[in-house]
Amino acid sequence: MSGSKCARLCGALVGEVLDSVDSVLFDCDGVIWRGETAVPGAPQVINLLKKKGKKVFFVTNNSTKTRKMYAEKMTALGIDAEEDEVFSTAYCSAAYLKTVCQVQGKVYLIGSDAMARELEAVGIRQTGVGPDHVTGKPSDWANVPLDPDVKAVVVGFDQHFSFMKVNRAMQYLARPACLFVGTNRDSRLPLEGGKAVPGTGCLLDAVEMAAQRQAQTVGKPSRFMFDCVASRFGVEADRCLMVGDRLDTDIMLGSNCGLKTLLTLTGVSTVADAEAHQRSGCAERQRMVPDYYVESVADLLPALQG
Repeated sequence: MSGSKCARLCGALVGEVLDSVDSVLFDCDGVIWRGETAVPGAPQVINLLKKKGKKVFFVTNNSTKTRKMYAEKMTALGIDAEEDEVFSTAYCSAAYLKTVCQVQGKVYLIGSDAMARELEAVGIRQTGVGPDHVTGKPSDWANVPLDPDVKAVVVGFDQHFSFMKVNRAMQYLARPACLFVGTNRDSRLPLEGGKAVPGTGCLLDAVEMAAQRQAQTVGKPSRFMFDCVASRFGVEADRCLMVGDRLDTDIMLGSNCGLKTLLTLTGVSTVADAEAHQRSGCAERQRMVPDYYVESVADLLPALQG
């Protein structure tokens, strides 16, 4: 196999790379679908990988859906996917709080209904989902009622994010024993047509700045997400391929965990972005350089159909 980084994956090299792995991790949006539409060829690639005995998993920083919702979406797109193959930040946050932190008590959640359901599925109660409007004056805000059972603050994507939610999180985090967890640090959510909206990282930054504390994040590029997959399914890092469209999350996760990495150009990052990192001379930026790139995951089809 090629020894250089950021090599185009094509021809016989596709088969060599696929033969060298037993497991494949796919990011979702921008890789296997865009919005509500499957990337052409992606369902066939995933289904053929499974037929050839590869373990396939889906790792996403999106915390707005449960694992079940993701599995249902993939099934509707023609992808053979089971709920336990999906590792979202909603699920991984719940797993982190349950297994690593061993939280005894409630969580103050800045996040979605899906996150609340994943927490409740592992027996963790939450408070905070939904709007929290400002009332009163600053002295009232500083003395906002707090639930004494809250032992952790968790920040994910929340369409109801507000000043009062930042304030309430800040008051909880003034307690030194209160844990602080974030789903991910993605600063922007890219949309079709070159548009974007603020991502969870913007929300997390606001809470960190107010609380003057740093959150532990569980999503990509944190290795915890891979550890969740590996510990449950016995995935070996040196026999695993990470496929993603973002250098700062997907490819960095692969680098952090010793995985082979493949950038697909149907989403956020470009080959020019990767080459700029490669030329930078900065060790941190060079961790965002993929081993290989393809125009689309559909480029893997000929090797799988042969």
